[in-house]
Amino acid sequence: MTDYFDYDLFVIGAGSGGVRAARMAASKGKRVAVAEERYLGGTCVNVGCVPKKLFVYASQFPELFHASKGFGWMLPQEPTLDWATLRDNKTAEIDRLNGIYNSLIDNSGAELFDGRATIAGPHLVSVNGKLYKARIILVATGGWPYIPEFPGSQYALSSNEMFFLDELPKTAVVVGGGYIAVEFAGILNGLGVETHLVYRGSVLLKSFDREMSEKVKEGMHAKGVHLHLHTDIDKITNTDGVLAVSLNRGCKLEAGLVLYATGRQANTAGLGLESTNVVMRSNGSIQVDEHFATAEPSIYALGDVIDRVQLTPVAIQEAMVLIDHLYGKGLVQIDYSDIPTAVFCQPELGTVGLSEEQARVQYADIAVFVSEFKPMLQTLGGGTDRITMKLVVDRGTDRVVGCHMVGEHAAEIIQGLGIALKAGATKAHFDCTLGIHPSAAEEFVTMREMAR
Repeated sequence: MTDYFDYDLFVIGAGSGGVRAARMAASKGKRVAVAEERYLGGTCVNVGCVPKKLFVYASQFPELFHASKGFGWMLPQEPTLDWATLRDNKTAEIDRLNGIYNSLIDNSGAELFDGRATIAGPHLVSVNGKLYKARIILVATGGWPYIPEFPGSQYALSSNEMFFLDELPKTAVVVGGGYIAVEFAGILNGLGVETHLVYRGSVLLKSFDREMSEKVKEGMHAKGVHLHLHTDIDKITNTDGVLAVSLNRGCKLEAGLVLYATGRQANTAGLGLESTNVVMRSNGSIQVDEHFATAEPSIYALGDVIDRVQLTPVAIQEAMVLIDHLYGKGLVQIDYSDIPTAVFCQPELGTVGLSEEQARVQYADIAVFVSEFKPMLQTLGGGTDRITMKLVVDRGTDRVVGCHMVGEHAAEIIQGLGIALKAGATKAHFDCTLGIHPSAAEEFVTMREMAR
């Protein structure tokens, strides 16, 4: 006699990966449940990529207003920002997307639980006071911002709260050197906030190509962000809403807001995994194999909670691989190499493939091509922005192994080059491709002089 299961698949977490897995499994006739305690769409839709990009757009308008004068546009008065309008319009858009996710789940035939789900043991999920038995449990609970404890850390905000501020401060301190920190520093600065970026290290975006990271730093400084490198915060004190930020270099900054963007951790606390054989790393992330299986046969995990590559498209592809493994032919795969990536800092960074530093380790002989120039918009717009493009080539095969760009539209351009790298394009292929003129993108196919 076979065991009875309430569901074939019970997904904990309705982010991009969890929802994709649930929909695909339901489309194959499986009995599927999804439980979400916060908001549909996960981090990306609610407090990540989507609202962040909307705020980036908003913060770029002052430079566009300035540039428009060189093209003959005369504004009747100095533009001003109504923060509440931006914030509330953003929230309305997120609500619309939440509704779309709700409809996607409903239309798939999966059952949606509004509540916190925990694991009561192998095959067992508890949600809203009831216990359910599932043949397979999928943990897709994502990540959560981490703020270290120090004197006054209770006064610091995480990126989650940044999207719902009652008002913009006159001065803000952003702590961190990763993509979330540099993105929010650019947003706040562009919205007219005096912005200080504090980072204990010497290199911003240290996991990216070093030359490109340096260009981002130079661009941020040119736009007015105050950079404090080799610096850490000792304590924060609050006096009637004014935050005094004491730095380890002996000075203080006064601010209306302190954002800590110093990392995210897997959202596994209190999930009940200790009642199973699931193995977790010291940072709370879940160990899985190539099929996203944990050490507990009935439990799988994917997305940010497994801490491989924390990107929305990666979580979605992992879900497709998993469902094909469980209920299909097992042919769908994921390749973690050459994943196009963008950081929506200002200036924008787009990259795919190996950094120059990585390429020098992996290949015996490489060629590096670099081009830097003023974007066409600035010729009449009067801005100081620059664009830097870079190709890294394995000289043994002529294959392009890295493409990097800092400047306007970097993400849009690098996405196309990601296809070229996946197809194994050589430098000769780039050289024989005609450019679109006039465009910034054409520079990638006209770089002939090797920089080093």
